[in-house]
Amino acid sequence: MNRFVLSFELIDSPLLTVCVVVAGLGTLGVVLWRPRRVLRTLVIALAAGPAMYVIARLLEHIDAFQGPLPVGAALWAAGGIAVAAVGVVGMCRRPWARRAMGAVTVLAALLAAALGVNASYGVTHNLAAILGVQALDPATLPAQDGVVDGDPATLFQRWEPPPGMPAHGTVSALTGGTRIPPGQFAARDASLYLPPAALVPSPPALPLLVFMMGQPGSPDPTALAKALDAFAAKNRGLAPIAVVVDQLSAPEKDPVCVDSAAYGAVSTYINQLVPQWAAQKLNVVQDHRYWTIGGFSNGGACAALYGAQHPDTWGQLLDVSGNEFPGSEHVDETVRVVFGGDATAFAATKPAAVMAAAPAGTYAGHTAVFTWGGDDTTYGPGQQSNAQAAQSAGFTTLTHVVEGTGHTGEALDGGLAFGVDALGPVLGLAPPAS
Repeated sequence: MNRFVLSFELIDSPLLTVCVVVAGLGTLGVVLWRPRRVLRTLVIALAAGPAMYVIARLLEHIDAFQGPLPVGAALWAAGGIAVAAVGVVGMCRRPWARRAMGAVTVLAALLAAALGVNASYGVTHNLAAILGVQALDPATLPAQDGVVDGDPATLFQRWEPPPGMPAHGTVSALTGGTRIPPGQFAARDASLYLPPAALVPSPPALPLLVFMMGQPGSPDPTALAKALDAFAAKNRGLAPIAVVVDQLSAPEKDPVCVDSAAYGAVSTYINQLVPQWAAQKLNVVQDHRYWTIGGFSNGGACAALYGAQHPDTWGQLLDVSGNEFPGSEHVDETVRVVFGGDATAFAATKPAAVMAAAPAGTYAGHTAVFTWGGDDTTYGPGQQSNAQAAQSAGFTTLTHVVEGTGHTGEALDGGLAFGVDALGPVLGLAPPAS
């Protein structure tokens, strides 16, 4: 499929508005073409819309969406079906011009409904992210001629951006010759974010952030790049170099963050192969205290687990709206498929359990950031619980509630904005908060 089509912005673009306008004009045209049938047409629409709303809520009740529906999602679905029903009425009546208008109305209404539902979630910004494929341009890795002298903790004091530094970072696909070797895991191509300070001659060595998105999902860097660009704009172009990796292998799969015969060696890929590749190929600070593992939703659960299991690899932890533990949405299936029926082994991989079992002092000097939406009753309580476990285990723990949001893109954006700002001083990229 054309790369432009796959990467076209779906949330922050006028496409939804255009579809709504076309569907609205089509509805007026169908209704006014035969004014005597207005009442019949409206009855059909008013039956179809509420029926769709009820169906959406019933599906939510049986957890078909793996969590609560955002406020607007059911309304967009109901409205789209109601308008599409009007279009179907138009398609069933002559002349052909009215039928054509009805067909356009149906298409515009269904597309508007799909875009509206997607915007309500606010996470998948393009068709590539929805389909779980990569549509970014291939990455060209910068030369390894960075400035590595000096204490990374004081980089913000020593750094002076040169003339001509770009105002924004870049995103690209780690594919082909720049692909991270996946080992025994069928990882999809990762994405790379380079901040403005990494795009100048002789750039400074920068901290590393490895991030994972949710499930279903893909290694889409859109939200993270937005947050890092905003941070860089306030800090003279400084931000972490970020690699968005795949912990799923496919949108519908959930390896629950562990190596298994069923899904492959995902933990080995992210905690060994990705760090080895980054240390060799990217101009990052080699001191792992300046390396962060992070994620959103399913990726946040993996980040909490990996940050607890591998403190020598990950100095910091950023968990945005993560599950309380990997596999929390389908415990019985996880125990059976991934752990071969061993419930004890499954329980031992819960982040809180790993933290509690660690020797005293394991997490000294490590910062853990947990964020969640204020209206997120599914994942919010687990985030609070994990934050308390991290605090008890010795992490320096920071929490943030994104008020008025559920498990949506608003919670992701707000959580990233807080988390990146909070970690900036820890990573030597910004002065300590006053």
